[in-house]
Amino acid sequence: MAERVFLITGASSGIGEATARLLAREPDARVILVARREERLRALAASIGPAASWIAADLVDDDAPGRIRAHVEEHHGRLDLLVNNAGAAWRATFADGGYANVRRTMDLNFDAQLRLTEALLPLLRRSAPSAIVNVSSTAGRVSRAGSGAYSASKFALAGWSDALYAEERLHGVHVGLVLPGFVATEGFPAEELVANPRTRWLVSTPERAAEAIRSAGLGRRPERYVPRAYGIVAGLRAVTPWLVRRATAGGAASVLTTRTGADAADAAARAGGSVPR
Repeated sequence: MAERVFLITGASSGIGEATARLLAREPDARVILVARREERLRALAASIGPAASWIAADLVDDDAPGRIRAHVEEHHGRLDLLVNNAGAAWRATFADGGYANVRRTMDLNFDAQLRLTEALLPLLRRSAPSAIVNVSSTAGRVSRAGSGAYSASKFALAGWSDALYAEERLHGVHVGLVLPGFVATEGFPAEELVANPRTRWLVSTPERAAEAIRSAGLGRRPERYVPRAYGIVAGLRAVTPWLVRRATAGGAASVLTTRTGADAADAAARAGGSVPR
């Protein structure tokens, strides 16, 4: 049987790492790991074994899509699944963060995903039946104060995914969408929620998100929420927007705007006298 090639971005930790480990157990699997941190990728590839290769790339760099495409062509010549998982969030109100925060969030969470997909789409078509899984967020259906830039990027990714599904299905390329809620990862630790027994149940695991990604990609499911109950909130937003707006604008909802790994990295950069990314 011919090898099946799966490429995962944001693979150095969290949902991306869990997805890489899960997909590597598929029959005849070859996984390509993409992230910025080379040392993490080396360690992960070594732990997976010969089925894994890696390429260190910052997806917002101009040459990143071309470098990744060249790696896939050189080592495999085909691509069966693209998992657009890389992303980050910098929490700020619009009054404080302004356009600059929206722009850097869109650069990574939306624009970079489109540019990589554009570069790899000919390979996916050539390898059909194949699939793309875009990892959005429940914040791409329901927004809240302090995370407007993140929600905007994930709303955009969800909307584009629906259009891309309609465009590519005739070419044999399935497009699935995964919308995680709170998942405890390095980038989104959700420490405030995990520390509180009353909110701990809201937080899921990277492994459950990885299962949803496999279902949306290899299982060709259109859409998966993690945990599934989060889909109820998205449904309420469509049916009773006034109710969801009132709930997410209340003071109690502020606990849902948690600190992120990108926030911590910016704080460390400022403390060290360097310019945050």
